[in-house]
Amino acid sequence: MLNTWEKYLEYTRTKIIIIIIISLLIFLISIYAINAGSSGLSVREVLMTLLGRGDNRTNIIVWNIRLPRVLSAIVAGIGLSIAGCVTQTILRNPLASPFTLGISQGAAFGVALAVTILGTDAIHSTSIDAAMVNNPYLTTLCAFIGAMSATMIIMALSKRGRVSPESMVLAGVAISSLFSAMTTVVQYFADELDVSAMVFWTFGDMGRANWRDLKIMTLVVLLSGIYFLINRWNYNALAGGEEMAKSLGVPVERLRVISMFIASLVTSVIVSFLGVIGFICLVGPHIAKRLVGSDHRFLISGSIAIGGVLLLLADTFARTIIAPVVLPVGAVTSFIGAPLFLYLLTKGYKR
Repeated sequence: MLNTWEKYLEYTRTKIIIIIIISLLIFLISIYAINAGSSGLSVREVLMTLLGRGDNRTNIIVWNIRLPRVLSAIVAGIGLSIAGCVTQTILRNPLASPFTLGISQGAAFGVALAVTILGTDAIHSTSIDAAMVNNPYLTTLCAFIGAMSATMIIMALSKRGRVSPESMVLAGVAISSLFSAMTTVVQYFADELDVSAMVFWTFGDMGRANWRDLKIMTLVVLLSGIYFLINRWNYNALAGGEEMAKSLGVPVERLRVISMFIASLVTSVIVSFLGVIGFICLVGPHIAKRLVGSDHRFLISGSIAIGGVLLLLADTFARTIIAPVVLPVGAVTSFIGAPLFLYLLTKGYKR
């Protein structure tokens, strides 16, 4: 009995150490990401500026430009990754994520309506801030309505119980195409400036976030993460099957509805500020499962850490690989996620 307990302690200790190591990796990559660029800052200058001992030049570069971008990448990566983790558990579908199921595209359609009809965007003269949110609450509300529209369709399909993972993915393709078509129609009737803003929005870009946007995203992601962590045991029970979860006293229907509601909210907030960022919500949870297993006590925390690392690495790569040209981070994440998605679809999860 003692030997079994010792093995359990070693099992949990190993997973905690892995999560801590990944979290430390976020800090190290953040320092490099703040340092990397055309301004020629040294690591020492970055650290001194973060400690409040920098000059005017380094303060502007670090505090006004790079630090909001780095923190936005971390927060957005965390939010998308945990949203994907919970979505896969709730739907019991390893191929599910807000991006592959069309939830992100629904949120993007909501943003397109907000930009065109309600005028919630602001057009600037530089590529760094070419499209900014001047009414974050209304834009997020529209994005959330679009995301929930896609979510309700997915929930209705999953409730039937006869939809296979592959069929659910096909449904996601159909939903994505539907919202993309509606976005195209909105763009067709919009003026040139609004079309430019909407097209720029679809790229996915960390550079447009400011401290105000970061505070809103952080609050939503933090509260959502707390809710998901509180329900980690319920997700473990649900992963064993709906009947098992009900026998253990888990309110399955309420948990499913609230969790999908929160996952859609996180996705819509991130899309409304940063644009569509593909595949982080699919890749993050799967990498976390390989590292810490499927136990949601560790999987949710692992997804948080992996999501932050992935999007931060992708954004750093996007702005340094052919500097001073900054690539859309959504394109970089798609290059990472598309091969994994094809692998999961064809070989990883055969019935």
